[in-house]
Amino acid sequence: MHQTILTALLLALLGMTNLQAAETFTGEHQLNTKYSPLTQISKANVARLEKAWEFHTGETNTRKDILDAFEDEPILIEGNLMVCSTTRRLIALDPVTGKQRWVYDPKGVVGGMHKCRGIAAWEDSKAPANAVCKTRLYVGTADYRLISIDAKTGKACDGFGKQGQVKMEPSEPEIMVNEVSANSRPAVVNDVLVVGSTVADDQRVGAPSGRVLAFDARTGKQLWQFDPLVRDPKDPAAKSWGKGSAVGVGGGNVWAGMSVDKTLDLVYLPTSSASVDFYGAARPGAGLYADSIVALQGSTGKVVWHFQFVHHNLWDYDTPTEPILIDLPYNGKSVPALVQITKMGLIYIFNRKTGEPLLPIYEKPVPQTGAAPGEQLSPTQPFPVGMPPLGPLGLTPEDAWGFTPIDRWLCKKKIAGLNHGPIYTPPSLNGTIVNPSVAGGPNWGGGAYDPVNHLLVVPTSRVPVVVKLVPREQVKIDPTQAIETRQVMTFPNAGAPYVTQISPLLSPLGTPCTAPPWAALTAVDLTSGSIAWEVPLGSIDKLGHLPFEWNLGTPGAGSPLITAGGLVFIGYTLDNRFRAFDLKTGEVLWKADMAAPGMSSPMSYEANGQQYVVVTAGGHSMYGTDKGDSVVAYKLKR
Repeated sequence: MHQTILTALLLALLGMTNLQAAETFTGEHQLNTKYSPLTQISKANVARLEKAWEFHTGETNTRKDILDAFEDEPILIEGNLMVCSTTRRLIALDPVTGKQRWVYDPKGVVGGMHKCRGIAAWEDSKAPANAVCKTRLYVGTADYRLISIDAKTGKACDGFGKQGQVKMEPSEPEIMVNEVSANSRPAVVNDVLVVGSTVADDQRVGAPSGRVLAFDARTGKQLWQFDPLVRDPKDPAAKSWGKGSAVGVGGGNVWAGMSVDKTLDLVYLPTSSASVDFYGAARPGAGLYADSIVALQGSTGKVVWHFQFVHHNLWDYDTPTEPILIDLPYNGKSVPALVQITKMGLIYIFNRKTGEPLLPIYEKPVPQTGAAPGEQLSPTQPFPVGMPPLGPLGLTPEDAWGFTPIDRWLCKKKIAGLNHGPIYTPPSLNGTIVNPSVAGGPNWGGGAYDPVNHLLVVPTSRVPVVVKLVPREQVKIDPTQAIETRQVMTFPNAGAPYVTQISPLLSPLGTPCTAPPWAALTAVDLTSGSIAWEVPLGSIDKLGHLPFEWNLGTPGAGSPLITAGGLVFIGYTLDNRFRAFDLKTGEVLWKADMAAPGMSSPMSYEANGQQYVVVTAGGHSMYGTDKGDSVVAYKLKR
């Protein structure tokens, strides 16, 4: 007893805090449930939540040629609240005060994307208790490096690669700054680091490979690599490629996070489309292992099982978020399950050990007319049975909406003049309405899972887009400006006969041509396969300069956090608000205004007997939001 009191006094004198590891980075963190077991903040008292502290990273980008978003999910490790800034500076904060303790700056080439979607941590079981770099942090960089630093001090781990860094090389010479980068959190499978990549979309048919690389967590030695696109004609999956392999195309990369089951020694890869996104004549066939979930053995990189969500993808329907690993009641037993949410708003559930679908999946015929010359469409696409779609799947003129009869009529006319129909209506030279949008539906961030009530809570955007293929000779483009920052986005597609133009489906008033909500938060009961509740997500008062809130929903980005206190916390919206919803009903119980949208993943931890909820709030250049550099922590008012 006396020793415990003495220890507490010493910790206080040293300025340390009593931390509960509810959100410390562990193997559980890599299950990606986005669930906190903390209960101090509850439905009964969340109205008393107030700002505890706010930290500014000092990074607010103003360059128009850089896609900038503060999407980090902080982690609590070795007593530090770790934040990864948009330029991948790792900042250690005091979790109680928000004061900066140290900073690690990886430096590097500026350009491309400024975002960090999280960092990884690993403990060296073979190192002595107080050894330097016993607990390490890993971060990928915009110029495609992997860096290892000591979690306590922020010093480079010299035994990892060269002075703590491994330079990863793209498979092809880059044609633009940071064409290949490492934005998302590396996965840690026991003593193996697995790193995905972002490959710039729609720059060229012969894009760099989206290969996944694996390294020894101690030394940085490369152990294996996996290319999601089949290069070897002898591979059984090569028959899914019309040319016998993925010759001449790239991409298929894992830009979303990955999930890990350490016990099974499995890492789960959500893969993306082969290049280019909207015209696939250079890549006929279904094209494994693009647009899939792929389970690899962590120690060897061998494929254990896989499933493809989109055959011959022409809609940029990448697998956009890390899968959620849960124990799900199934036929009277608890089954190790994998839940994958797609941009289409479809929910798939598998036995994560075997890949066996826990819901039936059937191949349904999809539209076969209207595609660009030379295109070879897949006759069917897979649809799960037993889970509701998270939004509409397609659009017709009768779905047109407007604030007035006039703009509804104009929207109806606009829809009728474009190629339209059910989901998977192909991109065209006339222009095709894609609904869900190329950005979803659900997108990066995905959902959160409540293991008590088996509720999956997911935000979705519901504004369709128009995708138009334009003959190359008809368009003059500046390749350096082909970045997602304008209302009409134009992509060069070098090597293809068409460039791609994408624009939102809007009325002359500048409002969506579809009925609100334009974003929603949906809770799905995974045991019954029914929607428990659904509410609009976001108010248009800021966008419309209104003196009152009008919750019609706003497109956004980021994920929810569910807590055992019965709450769902989420930023996401364009109205700069951070909200807490009742997990059982979807009612808004609390909200706070921030300087910029929190388009990120909130987290929660306990320190000195108080629960904190933290969110990074910096906005997103693609959405034209207010910009900021804040890390904001909230706790109950005493």
